[in-house]
Amino acid sequence: MISFIRHALQKSPGKCLCFAGATAGLLLALPAHAADVGPNRFDFGPGTAAPGFTAVTPAMAYSAQRGFGFEPGSTVTAVVRGGDPSAAGRHGFVTSDKPFLFSVAVPEGNYDVTVTLGDPEGESVTTVKAESRRLMLERVATAKGEVTSRTFVVNVRNFMVPPPPKNAPGGDRVVLNDRENGPEGLSYSWDDKLTLEFNNTRPCLGSIEIRRVDNIPTVFIAGDSTTTDQRREPGASWGQMLPRFFNTGVAVANHAESGETLKSFITEMRLAKVLSQMKAGDYFLIVFGHNDEKKSWPQTYVEAKTTYKDYLRVFIAEARRLGATPVIMSPVQRRTFDAAGRIRNSHGDYPEAVRELAKEEGVAFIDLSAMTTTLYEALGPEKAYLAFSGYGPKRDATHHDNYGAYEIAKCVVAGIRANHLDLANCLMDDVPPFDPARPDDPDTWTLPASAGRMTQPPRGN
Repeated sequence: MISFIRHALQKSPGKCLCFAGATAGLLLALPAHAADVGPNRFDFGPGTAAPGFTAVTPAMAYSAQRGFGFEPGSTVTAVVRGGDPSAAGRHGFVTSDKPFLFSVAVPEGNYDVTVTLGDPEGESVTTVKAESRRLMLERVATAKGEVTSRTFVVNVRNFMVPPPPKNAPGGDRVVLNDRENGPEGLSYSWDDKLTLEFNNTRPCLGSIEIRRVDNIPTVFIAGDSTTTDQRREPGASWGQMLPRFFNTGVAVANHAESGETLKSFITEMRLAKVLSQMKAGDYFLIVFGHNDEKKSWPQTYVEAKTTYKDYLRVFIAEARRLGATPVIMSPVQRRTFDAAGRIRNSHGDYPEAVRELAKEEGVAFIDLSAMTTTLYEALGPEKAYLAFSGYGPKRDATHHDNYGAYEIAKCVVAGIRANHLDLANCLMDDVPPFDPARPDDPDTWTLPASAGRMTQPPRGN
């Protein structure tokens, strides 16, 4: 993209004032190619890149030695628009009729990512996801000849934990499962790369600029499969939709994982990983229950009115110890309609236990059990299944698809506003109030699917 267009474009709204000053977290040792935390600038298409940018051609596949490139399965075409394609600041971009992924090796942390989108001589429609399908830009449409720049924040992490001192208990890494590090390789959620997915009917990518940011709060999330960044279609969870609703004043770090419980989140070093990065001014969204209530899992079972509350108190206390704001949530309901078209509570005393704990601890509380009950009943038995993962009417009754995840993310946003959290000041300007009794129409709502498909149900199902 020519340099005068790039410099004329305006960056997204600046940082919101929704956090206290804090020091940066500890960085782990990484490969040499990932050591530079300054800006990474990439220019796409044929010819010579603009000054200060690295030229990227469609043939550049990602390699550890190069430290950037397109991920396997990405097929892109370079487009030249007028002028001399060999001149610096050329008219150019890449596009594809299928989703394509581009990665850059960086240390873990939060990053401002600015993308230049559009076609100087045609129309474009681009949706951007990051890491494991986290929604960043929902649908950026440009008219013929229009070029635009958008900025969002991506949290990058790896599975290492600062090791404990000699003779002290603890570990130095998160215990990953086969879903996170299995036959398909290490999940994008845990590697030393920032991965972006470009999608929709005609994505047109001209440039990417990546810059480390340490002076913003991070929203950490702990939970299970109903919250995690689901790696493959058609599954999705609200945690991976949440970034779309925030501006560049905050980062979202979703550490939830399928099959997790309050106890396993501790024993597998996941809580330790979160706490190693948490600082004053951050937020900690905590939602468990689906797996904790399983008596058939004796090692991780907790009783609603006693140990369930006690373990939640541990998460709350740890966040407060570090100066972060804890927010607890009741678990999302399952699709359990009765003959009258009402949702039967499938969680027993667990939702009420979280409500009680919020009052006892004076902590912010988002009642996802109540809001998702309202949401499903508003859709009714005839349409509620369209919010759940799977194919046809006989879908999963617990896990959601893109539509369901998006609607529940809107419930979470409504809960943030209802609690009058300063975090609400970081919401995008285009996020209106949401009433779960009036959800988006699932027949007309759309989000382009990513390329990968699930072949097995979520862990813990």
